[in-house]
Amino acid sequence: MSFPFYIARRYLLSKKSHHAINIISGVSVCGVAIATAALICILSVFNGFQDMVADLFTAFDPQLKITPATGKYMDDDANELKKVKAYKDVAVYTEVIEDQALLMLNNRQAMATVMGVDDNFEDLTHIDDILVGEGEFQLKLDIIDYGIPGVTLLQQLGANEKYDSPIQVYAPRQGEEIDLTDPTESFNQEELLSPGVSFMVKQGKYDNSYMITSIDFARKLFERDNEVTAIALRFNGGTNIDNAKADIKKILGDDYVVRDRYEQQEDTFKIMNIEKFISYIFLTFILMIACFNIIGSLSMLIIDKKDDAITLRNLGATDKQIANIFMYEGRMISMFGAVIGLIIGLTLCFVQQKYGLIKFGSGTEAYIISSYPVSVHFTDVILVFVTVVIVGFASVWYPVKSLTKKFTKQ
Repeated sequence: MSFPFYIARRYLLSKKSHHAINIISGVSVCGVAIATAALICILSVFNGFQDMVADLFTAFDPQLKITPATGKYMDDDANELKKVKAYKDVAVYTEVIEDQALLMLNNRQAMATVMGVDDNFEDLTHIDDILVGEGEFQLKLDIIDYGIPGVTLLQQLGANEKYDSPIQVYAPRQGEEIDLTDPTESFNQEELLSPGVSFMVKQGKYDNSYMITSIDFARKLFERDNEVTAIALRFNGGTNIDNAKADIKKILGDDYVVRDRYEQQEDTFKIMNIEKFISYIFLTFILMIACFNIIGSLSMLIIDKKDDAITLRNLGATDKQIANIFMYEGRMISMFGAVIGLIIGLTLCFVQQKYGLIKFGSGTEAYIISSYPVSVHFTDVILVFVTVVIVGFASVWYPVKSLTKKFTKQ
C-alpha cells in the first residue's frame, strides 16, 4: 500500500477534527450515489421499453428479411435465393409480396398494404399470439381466399373480426393508364373473406394498414407471377443470428439487403437509442454538479490538515505525495459513491421488475403494460461505473493540485 493512499484512507475513515467535514464528505458520497443510481434506473427503463417493443415486433417480423437492393420486386427463382433456402440453419423460408391496395366494405374504404405470404407464415412468426377473435389463422381454403386485417384497419372498414360480406380489394393493373370514363376497368378486383380473426401487434404501422392473405392471392392481384418483394427467414433453435446474417450476406452479394428484426424497425429503435443517449448526457451533467460537493469537501479537508501537510513535508514527503493524499481522498469518495449508487440502482430496478411498484397512473387499461418496464443490461452497468469514475477523478484533479500548493506553503 502506497504512503499517500494509506494517509488518504485514514483521513476518509477516521473522524475529522471538524464534524462539518464528515457531513460534507457524506453529502459528497450521497450526491455521487444518487446520480449513479439515477443513471442505472433511467437507462434500465429505456432498455425495458426497447425490449418490450422488440417483443411486440417479434410476433410479426421474421428473424431475417431479404429485400432487393434496388427496386421493389425480385425474381423468386434466383440462384442466390436457392442457396439461401438450402442454407444449413434455415428452418422456415417464406416468400412475401407486399403492395398497396384499396379495400372496400359496405361503402367504407381504406388504403392498406396487402401482404401475401406462404402457408408456412404461421411457423415463421408467433402470429397466433396476436390474433383476436374466435376463428383461426387461415389463408386459403380451396378456391376461397381469406384476409386477416389489423384491428385498427378493420375498424376503419366498420366491421368486426367476423365480417359477413367479402372485402373488395382493388389494385392498379400493370402498365395501364386509368380510364377516366370507367376507372374500374383499370384495376384488378378480388375478394377476401373472413376467417374470424384479426391481428393486433399494438403498433400502428401494422394494426392500421396491414392485411395478411395468401401469396397466391397477392400474385393474382398485383400480377406478379414469378416475383416477390421479400424473403422471410426463421432459423433453427440455437442458431447465432449475427453469424447466419453474415453468411447469407456473402451468399447474396450486393444485389440484396439483409435485415434483422432491429434493422427492420430501424427508425423506431434509432429514436429510442437517441432518447436514451440524451438522457445519459443530461444525467452525466447532473453527476458533474454532484462532484462539486467533493471539491468542497476536499477544500475543507486540505485546510483542516494544513499542519499535517507541513509536518509530512518536513519529514521528507514531496509536494506530489502530499497532493496525491488528497487526490486519493477525492477518488475514494467517487468510488464509494459509485459502488453505493450501483447497489441502490440495481436494487430499485430489481424491485420494479419484480413488483412493478411505479405505475403509469390512472387509466392503465389504455396502456400495453401497467407499470414501467425495466431491463438491466450489463454493458450499461459498466458504462455508468466508468462514467462516474472518470467524471469523479477528473473533477478533483485540478482543484487538489491548486489548493494543495496554496494551503500547504510554509
